[in-house]
Amino acid sequence: MNKRILLINPWIYDFAAYDFWIKPLGLLYIASYLRSNGCRVELIDCLDPWNLQMRNNAGKHLPRRFQAGHGKYFKEVIPKPDPLKGVPKNYHRYGITPQIFRKTLLSLPSPDMVFVTSMMTYWYPGVFEVIRIVKELLPDAPVVLGGNYTTLCPDHASLSGADFIFPGEGEENMAHLWEKAWGERPAFIPDVSDLDSYPYPAFDLVFHPDQAPILTSRGCPFQCTYCASRLLNPSFRRRSSDKVFSEILFWHQHAGMQNFSIYDDAFLVRPEEMAIPLLNEIIKHRLPCEFHCPNGLHLREITYEIAELMFKAGFRTIRFGFETADTKRQSETGGKVTNRELQNAVRCLKKAGYRDRDIGIYLLCGMPGQTAEEVRESILFVKSCGARPILAEYSPIPGTALWEAAVTASPFNIAEEPLYQNNTLLPCRGENFTYEMYTSLKQLTQSF
Repeated sequence: MNKRILLINPWIYDFAAYDFWIKPLGLLYIASYLRSNGCRVELIDCLDPWNLQMRNNAGKHLPRRFQAGHGKYFKEVIPKPDPLKGVPKNYHRYGITPQIFRKTLLSLPSPDMVFVTSMMTYWYPGVFEVIRIVKELLPDAPVVLGGNYTTLCPDHASLSGADFIFPGEGEENMAHLWEKAWGERPAFIPDVSDLDSYPYPAFDLVFHPDQAPILTSRGCPFQCTYCASRLLNPSFRRRSSDKVFSEILFWHQHAGMQNFSIYDDAFLVRPEEMAIPLLNEIIKHRLPCEFHCPNGLHLREITYEIAELMFKAGFRTIRFGFETADTKRQSETGGKVTNRELQNAVRCLKKAGYRDRDIGIYLLCGMPGQTAEEVRESILFVKSCGARPILAEYSPIPGTALWEAAVTASPFNIAEEPLYQNNTLLPCRGENFTYEMYTSLKQLTQSF
């Protein structure tokens, strides 16, 4: 078909943002899909910390980056949206400047279609601004909007100005979009039930690929009440471990990649299927690589065998979802892990060679009905186990089992305005959970 397609990863508009091994992986998979159907594809990553024009203009004020592939973004203070005017913090645009974005748009061949992705629901102002500029400069190019925000807030996303709104997984929508836009079916359609049928993501479109996110599965077998995984990926599907290893080996050998991130919700679930064979292959081939899991692994699956394999395979950044030490809330939110399982996992990880500060344990803060004392006790419990507590401020997510309780608990109109879903606001904290208490809790985690 030889169509030209432009993919855009929009800015983050928020009070704070940090690049924890983030890459627009969904867009890069879509890029490979499009290429498999004869399209010529370009990518503009508005968050690119290695953008040459930005770096040439930054002088000594370059964002600090780490060799492992994480670090700060470029940022600029911008006016707060009206709903957030009363928040006493600076609001930023993270990424390249609008001037550079416009210049880049005009420098590329005119596309036949523009794809825009989205992430957090409360980051939509960056999405809207990207679409507005595209419509201004490329009025003849239809715009397709997908991604997490579109899936979770489709009605609100319809206000974006995009021509096509596609909730759900992009690959499932592509054939329908293709027929609607161009009156024919694409030649290549992957089997969405078989992740091994997908081509590798198009990392060559990334200007400075300092790390590669590796997809091992989509979805999650758990049903935690605060989590959107089931909404974004209704079924749990897993690649074969040998295919995952082959991809890691490919990027290492052909792109010199030494750092990889795994954001999957269930990498350690049923470890005999994925984690154990994959870790053994990495060790067997003595790959000089490091792996980073910032999204939160499942503690329940940790045994000494798995902990030792992870350590030997080079898993350096390990984070685990624990959420709370309150046993009643553990049960109410899905029963994913128990206190005893945390204690056992930490013992195994430390025996394998990990230090206390290496073992990051996420604790949710600000859930409906949660008290500051519960969070404090959870922090102290994690410390007593010999691990590092990390507060994860609760963000209410439309469609989750906890959503109605969040709507009831929040003093903000979170159901109508996604900006109020921003975790910086602690939008569902109770009247007796003050910001002073929250600050004290943050300090308690840092005095480790």
